[in-house]
Amino acid sequence: MPIVWGGSKVTRVDDELAGAFQAGDRLIVMQHNGEILHVPAEAAAIAGDAVSAAARAFAAMGSVSDDNISQFFRHFADAMANDESFAAIKAANESDVEAARTRGRSVTRLILDPQMRQGMIDGLLGWAEAPSGRRRIIDTIEHEGWRLDQVRDGLGVIGFVFEGRPNVFADATGVLRSGNTVVFRIGSDALGTAKAIVEHALDPAIASSGLPPGAASLVDSPSRAAGWAMLGDARLALAVARGSGAATTQLGAVARQAGNAVSLHGTGGGWIIAAPDADARTFAAAVYHSLDRKVCNTLNTACIVRSRADDLVPAFLHSLERAGQRRGVNAKLHVAPSAMEHVPTALFDRLVPISRAVGEVVEPFAEPIGAEDLGVEWEWEDSPEVTVTLVDSVEEAVSLFNDLSPRFVASLISEDSAAHDRFFAAIDSPFVGNGFTRWVDGQYALHRPELGLSNWEHGRLFGRSGILSGDSAFSVRLRVTQDDPEVGR
Repeated sequence: MPIVWGGSKVTRVDDELAGAFQAGDRLIVMQHNGEILHVPAEAAAIAGDAVSAAARAFAAMGSVSDDNISQFFRHFADAMANDESFAAIKAANESDVEAARTRGRSVTRLILDPQMRQGMIDGLLGWAEAPSGRRRIIDTIEHEGWRLDQVRDGLGVIGFVFEGRPNVFADATGVLRSGNTVVFRIGSDALGTAKAIVEHALDPAIASSGLPPGAASLVDSPSRAAGWAMLGDARLALAVARGSGAATTQLGAVARQAGNAVSLHGTGGGWIIAAPDADARTFAAAVYHSLDRKVCNTLNTACIVRSRADDLVPAFLHSLERAGQRRGVNAKLHVAPSAMEHVPTALFDRLVPISRAVGEVVEPFAEPIGAEDLGVEWEWEDSPEVTVTLVDSVEEAVSLFNDLSPRFVASLISEDSAAHDRFFAAIDSPFVGNGFTRWVDGQYALHRPELGLSNWEHGRLFGRSGILSGDSAFSVRLRVTQDDPEVGR
């Protein structure tokens, strides 16, 4: 069956999809590439029910006090800290971890260990103490006989799709602080853990604090289609997707087609650019401290000016090796054509075990890549993985970043303050620095719990920074107080 997409193109339903489609199912046709997404009726119903619960709860949030919301976070934290209620959550998590390992899946972020548990508790308590901003007057305009107040208030239902990490509960529920409600889907690997947290901690905290039922609603489905249905629900005020680059991009496209505002948190990878006057020790330290673990703000691409290749390429390689040694693994290097002659040939011939999600794989320590792949984000597991390229100037590096990268975080290593000012003016990045890239984190940098980080891959963000926090999901309402009943136009 032919289906029109993009206004002038046609795609066709294949036999597999036609055979799987049942009455009541839905199709989502992606208008940017013609991909057809099949949403079974059951998945759509589960997502729709969760959004409905969150929408009903938002309608009731206006009568909930800030103290009620603070109590919710404290009760949630208390339940996570209570060994009796946490026992069931721990058992569910152990079952999820074992199932994931059986399927050959990575469990690095899935294990709810004491450190992650404490981090969740600390995050929830942080939300409890954070100011809400609800009903705060941000500006007043006086008129003769009347005045207008601009008032901050809740935005609405915030929809999240998270990767399989149990601690995202502390992130997702943060939007309640500003008077919003939340509906979220977690990766299938962590669904059992998520259901246990809802039953033994989240729902009891909602009930005991006086928040409306459904204020935080889990989409109880392992199906990706449920995530598509949720973010494609036009009742959302904001759709937030976090996870791997391709999946996040797809979810964002689904939400945009439904007319929902989108905040994507997946594709990242920091760039560090070494200027002609870069201090070698500063550059080496920035590289090393940007490779402690793989998250979106990890160093992904290093640009070194050609005039400094003789001393900075060895400094870079030494820091890369050190970063691997710190984790007890070998590192992995991708070399752009411009840097090939400055990387020792022996590194291309050297075969080493590289720690991947599927286990250890023997690969060359260094491999060549095309110049067009400078922006590819390396989703490494344990082995630090980066790209190195040489440029003729900082201006060339900025141009490569703006054209090829996901436009996330960029650092310039230079001793010239004027060069940093020019860099900030030219680089199309929400996060700009002069050292390591891992500072890009709401809790670390702003002392505020973070819901996620956005790049500028799809354009600059309106009215806020690239850090999404619970207090940055709000609307501005206008309220008039008329003193003179005879005011008219």
